[in-house]
Parts: sequence; C-alpha cells; structure tokens
Amino acid sequence: MDTQFLRTFVAVADHGSMAAAARLLNITPAAVAQQIRTLEREIGAPLIARAGRTVCVTEPGARILGRARDLLRDVSDLRSVANDGTLSGELRIGACPTGLAGILPDILARMVGEFPQINVFIRPGYSADLYSEVEGGDLDAAVVLQAPYALPKTCDWQLLREEPLVVLAPRRMAGRDPHELLAAEPLIRYDRNHWGGRQADEYLRRVGIVPRERFEVNALNAIAVMVDRGLGVSLVPDWARPWPEGLDLVRLPLPEAHLVEPRRIGAVWSRSSVRIRLVRALLEEARKALA
Repeated sequence: MDTQFLRTFVAVADHGSMAAAARLLNITPAAVAQQIRTLEREIGAPLIARAGRTVCVTEPGARILGRARDLLRDVSDLRSVANDGTLSGELRIGACPTGLAGILPDILARMVGEFPQINVFIRPGYSADLYSEVEGGDLDAAVVLQAPYALPKTCDWQLLREEPLVVLAPRRMAGRDPHELLAAEPLIRYDRNHWGGRQADEYLRRVGIVPRERFEVNALNAIAVMVDRGLGVSLVPDWARPWPEGLDLVRLPLPEAHLVEPRRIGAVWSRSSVRIRLVRALLEEARKALA
C-alpha cells in the first residue's frame, strides 16, 4: 500500500473536497480521485462518498481515518530516526487561545526557518484539555497556561511568559487609581471558569473590592473591545499582542500585584515522546524568540 494514497485520503477527509486536497498536495483533482479509487480497491471498501462538488467520509472510511493518521505519523517518525543528523518528521502540538494568537507564531517562524524538514500539526484548545492530550500521548507538547496542580512525573514544563494582572481602561481614565476604577466603574469580568479569571477574582477579594459587575466574558480580545466602547473596565492578565486594531486603551499596573501570582504561559511535553528531539528544538526556538 502506497502511504501517499493514505495521505491523499486524509487530506480529502480533512478538507471536504477533491479540489482542496489537490491544491494542498500540489497534484490534479483527477490524480486525487485516482489515488482514492486505488486505495478503496486495496482496502476493499468505499472510503469517500461524493455529493456534487463536496465529499464526505463513509462509515468504513471513518473507521480507518484515525489509524491512517497514526500510520502516517509513524512513517514520518521513521524518516526522522533514519536521518538522525537532520531534524525531520511531524510534531503534534496544542495551543491555548492566547498562546496560539500571541507567542506561538513567532516561535514557529523561527522553527520553520531553522528546521524546514519538520512538519507541525497544531490543535487549538483550552489548557485543561491540552494537558490531558499531552499526558495521553495524543500531542507531543502544548503551549498552555500553567496548571494550578502538580504535573505527573511523565511530563515536563518550561515557562515562556509571565502575564501579571492589569486594569484595562479607556485612555481618558489613565490618571485614575486602579483600585478606585475597579470599585467605581462597571466591571467587565474575565470568566471565572478560566484560570486567569479566577486570579482576578482572588485579587478583588484580597483587597476587599466589591465591583459593580456588568458582564462576564471568556474572550480577552472581546473584553478589550468592550472596554474601548466605554462599557466598563476590566481586570485581566496582560496578554501578548496582537490585540484588535484601533483600540485606545491603557493598562494600569496594580498597586498590590504581589497578592496574586501572575498568569504563566509555558510549554508542557511528555518525556516519553518518540519525537522528543523535535520537542527540544521547539523549546530552543521558543527561548530564542522570547528572549
């Protein structure tokens, strides 16, 4: 069985059309269709159902899709092991929303330039879920918020960025006291289901401020826009750029910032990953990008 045909099948399943898979693989749609037909004959079952210009995975195709991904990843690992002097293969990483939009693109730009033979699969997700996937071996590493619990001995952690809490306010309020703003102005609260939101809630309780809550939102960029529109102030981690364009805001440091730990973003990885060399390359490029 030609593993390239498996790669074509996965591309069609992921992109939902022969044409999109053809563009990704740099072959013609006719070649994609021919490879799928050949693979279906070898497997002995229909894998793709065609409906006009779109396609969907059949029940037999869905049953083998995960195994096909695993096989392709194993083939990539074999290439990496055989070419021990050159880093190559597929690295599977996860990223929390702020990590994906903020620090990860700079890290990947350096990594792709330094190691062009490495392919990177990125899975967006929330930190708690990504920790589980790293522990379970589904991901090699993840850029996540630091967990508020001890990691298992099978995993390691490296700090990449600290984000202290700041008061986010319209620029016209730049000269006012941060505590006075939190007490007097409507509060756009960062969702307490998020670790950063719980840190903000802990700070308010420790300094004895009972805010006038107006909204509770789980997206930092949305909070920034709402503050810019005059809907209130917010207490949030000082997250990495880019932010939405055209905002006229100030970030006011807290007078008693020592009362709570800053939010920390870092990399977690499995010590037993067969792609540990690729993980170490990612960590080194992260250190350089964020120096």
